[in-house]
Amino acid sequence: MPSPFCLPYMAPISSLFLAFLMISSSNAQGPPSPGYSPSSMVSSVTFDQGFRNLWGPQHQRVDQGSLTIWLDKSSGSGFKSLQPYQSGYFGAAMKLQAGYTAGVITSFYLSNNEDFPGNHDEIDIEFLGTTPDKPYTLQTNVYIRGSGDGNIIGREMQFHLWFDPTQDYHNYAILWTPSEIIFFVDDVPIRRYQRKSGATFPIRPMWVYGSIWDASSWATENGKYKADYNYQPFIGRYTNFKVSGCTANGPASCSPPSVSPSGSGGLSQQQVSTMTWVQRNYLVYDYCQDPKRDHTQTPECE
Repeated sequence: MPSPFCLPYMAPISSLFLAFLMISSSNAQGPPSPGYSPSSMVSSVTFDQGFRNLWGPQHQRVDQGSLTIWLDKSSGSGFKSLQPYQSGYFGAAMKLQAGYTAGVITSFYLSNNEDFPGNHDEIDIEFLGTTPDKPYTLQTNVYIRGSGDGNIIGREMQFHLWFDPTQDYHNYAILWTPSEIIFFVDDVPIRRYQRKSGATFPIRPMWVYGSIWDASSWATENGKYKADYNYQPFIGRYTNFKVSGCTANGPASCSPPSVSPSGSGGLSQQQVSTMTWVQRNYLVYDYCQDPKRDHTQTPECE
């Protein structure tokens, strides 16, 4: 019997190892091109053109159209669009704080909570704070008519990213149409939530929000790590705002921007392939695949 360390035996292992290196290198370079850049089709607005302070004005600074908000032991901060929307493309370039940020949420989202308290809709991009040895988690979520009794049904999908979001600004966006919701990172679609019925899809007008706040009870590993104000202030930075859609009181003929090269809505096959690649390599939680969830409450998972 030949030695297991002889060349004929090592060759296939070497091939596998090289294949692994190629895959790892591909992952490190990020996803394949989606072939289209929706953000380039939507004009940018400054913070003052599209938003206003909602709370924590002393923890908010605007400089040449860019926004900085921060959280310390006394308060966080939040902002809100100047008008509500029925559909549209909403985005911002964001840069997150490095280091210990456990318990801290930095967000950009749509909601009508102020209009329908205890019974609201919401579409979320939330960065869950982390400890220095672990990457940020990007949580996407969809609420439909959430109840006020603590029984809100979340539809969370969580991702790690193919880059460090603390090193530079990256673009994060939500497309909300009457038929689907698509989440984007640097024009790469990472999640598509399609309308199955009115009961599982938000259809009422929503405002655009952003905030930084203390969610120590659940944000980092289900509350295992809390906000530590020895590291304050916790800072979120926003610029390159994109707000293009149909306002709540706009004409019925209005339609949201297209995010595919065809101009007909939806995603191209190349965009779908890129999204599939991201979910295969960077998806870390999918509510539809969670055996502990009661999926009678989320019939779209079928």
